[in-house]
Amino acid sequence: MSDPVRFDSLHLETLDTADGHRIGRVTLDAPRSLNALSLEMIDALQSQLDAWATDDAIAAVWLEGAGDKAFCAGGDVVALHRAIVAGEADHDPAATQGFIARYFSHEYRLDHTLHGYPKPVIAWGDGIVMGGGIGLFVGASHRIVTPRSMLAMPEITIGLYPDVGASWFLNRCPGRSGLFLGLTGARLNASDALFVGLADRLIDDTRREAVIEDLRQADWREPARAVGHVLRQHDADASRERAPQPEVQPRLETLDALTDADDDATLIRRVIDAASDDDPWIARAAKNLAAGSPLSARLILRQLSRCRRLSLSEVLREELNLSLACAARGDLAEGVRALLIDKDRNPRWQHMHGDVPDVDIRACFVSPWDCDSHPLRDLVDRPAEKEPTHATG
Repeated sequence: MSDPVRFDSLHLETLDTADGHRIGRVTLDAPRSLNALSLEMIDALQSQLDAWATDDAIAAVWLEGAGDKAFCAGGDVVALHRAIVAGEADHDPAATQGFIARYFSHEYRLDHTLHGYPKPVIAWGDGIVMGGGIGLFVGASHRIVTPRSMLAMPEITIGLYPDVGASWFLNRCPGRSGLFLGLTGARLNASDALFVGLADRLIDDTRREAVIEDLRQADWREPARAVGHVLRQHDADASRERAPQPEVQPRLETLDALTDADDDATLIRRVIDAASDDDPWIARAAKNLAAGSPLSARLILRQLSRCRRLSLSEVLREELNLSLACAARGDLAEGVRALLIDKDRNPRWQHMHGDVPDVDIRACFVSPWDCDSHPLRDLVDRPAEKEPTHATG
């Protein structure tokens, strides 16, 4: 085992395996903020992943969060709020080089790196996995949830929209469930995460050390097969007995019907009206939308529609444009103020539901960069190493 190294709130080390390889272990180590991602953490993780990708001794990467509450609850939106208030959120050339543009572009580049990483990445998604945490988690090749996992993309509540590649992966959820989840910020338990395709394995949270030890004892001549063999063994035990009751799958037809409308305004109104539904899960999700940013609601629907047939790299470029716009002319600063700064939970949104001018929506989809200067212009999608589908335990 190597000596651990700390970069800000990132803890890095390598674990020796029985056959002479090493597993890189990354711990997001900011438990007081539920391991929220700072720009320093993002940059340190990017640098380490780049180094491990070309290190023949590194067979795989293990990614986890410190503490017993969260894998990662999101990005450092408080730092983003400070930058917006300081006037760094315009579409002028200075802003495209400022903290907000750097934060989002570096975060999305990291997410893209994970999606196409040349070695297995095992993400231990115990506890809260939200926002930017989902960007890391979903990008891993082997995504583990536990009975305690809770996933969500609640950006509607802070005047943003589901980013970190969500414009790509929400469009690939069953039926129209991804649209409903993105629009309402509805919470997913472990069973839901497996059903909608955001997780691969359910393993009991008490088995974490046993999983790591079995990975250290594995035969790493074929890395993806080694990881798959270990995780199947732990997934097949009593873990499933603690699986929570699914919320999304039994409601899929209802969610499809709620989100099937001729225009965006009608769709939003239909979902908001479900706040009085007898079904508490749907009612709670509808209330999130009702209390959320009306501009963000319209942006979410437009963004998912625009990105339906785009590749991941194309989606991330579109998301960077939209995220900068949300900071410059959207409700992001006000949403963060109300939820996390003043904590009055009384945001003063720019618009009311049903009264968002189309000109304001269109303005948010204007890129401040041309194709040749876009910070993510060099992203090219490539498949990550996955467990062979024909492998057996």
